[in-house]
Amino acid sequence: MTLTIPAQSRTPVGEPVLELRDATMRVAGRTLWSGVRLDLGAAEFTAVLGPNGVGKSTLLKAVLGLQPLASGEIRILGAPPGQSGPRVGYLPQRRSFDANLRIRGTDIVGLGLDGDRWGVPFPRPARFSAKRRAARARIAEVIELVGATAYADRPIGQCSGGEQQRLLIAQALVRRPELLLLDEPLDSLDLPNQAAVAALIGRICREEGLSVVMVAHDVNPILAYLDRVVYLAEGGAATGTPQQVITSETLTRLYGTPVEVLRTSDGRLVVVGTPEPPARHTDRHDASAAPEGTGHAAG
Repeated sequence: MTLTIPAQSRTPVGEPVLELRDATMRVAGRTLWSGVRLDLGAAEFTAVLGPNGVGKSTLLKAVLGLQPLASGEIRILGAPPGQSGPRVGYLPQRRSFDANLRIRGTDIVGLGLDGDRWGVPFPRPARFSAKRRAARARIAEVIELVGATAYADRPIGQCSGGEQQRLLIAQALVRRPELLLLDEPLDSLDLPNQAAVAALIGRICREEGLSVVMVAHDVNPILAYLDRVVYLAEGGAATGTPQQVITSETLTRLYGTPVEVLRTSDGRLVVVGTPEPPARHTDRHDASAAPEGTGHAAG
């Protein structure tokens, strides 16, 4: 099932950064999603939403060239997946750092530059020293960009969850990508840190001219920054602006069952009636989370 909704956000200038043309993904004989269509322009922010298990992370893997499509086409910066190298930055689902890990935050960021080149250093000509100075300058620049300068020299295990996530975002940005792929970067963060990291990503998208595709379980922290969404469910997809896609009418058609989208007094969206058990992002690991049947945060 495919719902194509014309986007009303600004028209991309020049060649799209990311194109999906009728993309369909099947895994072990099951269709995760089909008919996904997307044109992502420069400095645009798209969220990939939907219940657990619908293949949101798999869509990012397809864009990276790690998971082949069953049909359709993906192009990144005019090339097939897997051919854009450092022009694509990627932050996988959050990993935990041991509290006793002594490696500094700045070294974690530096792995984004040279983490693929392990070995023992040896004396190099002066031109390589200049390259090292340029690398250190870039690491410092991107750490400042994400607002992590004050704690970047602290052992990563002693940084808070929000601080660690900023440093990991810096790692994904250090090679100056044109497209940034983020897989649930707000997961396991408390509400204040969700809001702060969402605002950071939105600012970097606009100020740095960076295109962003972000998998999210809850759209609410990033809603104000989005140009469009891709909503995956029941083997199909709906694409468009948040106002077009996250509606009772659109999600009812996508799921083939009555779905209601409610807006709370503080402006948050809540989807009620989807087949998935409720899973409000901020309460996913909380034993006091709402019982089944009450609905969940949009996305």
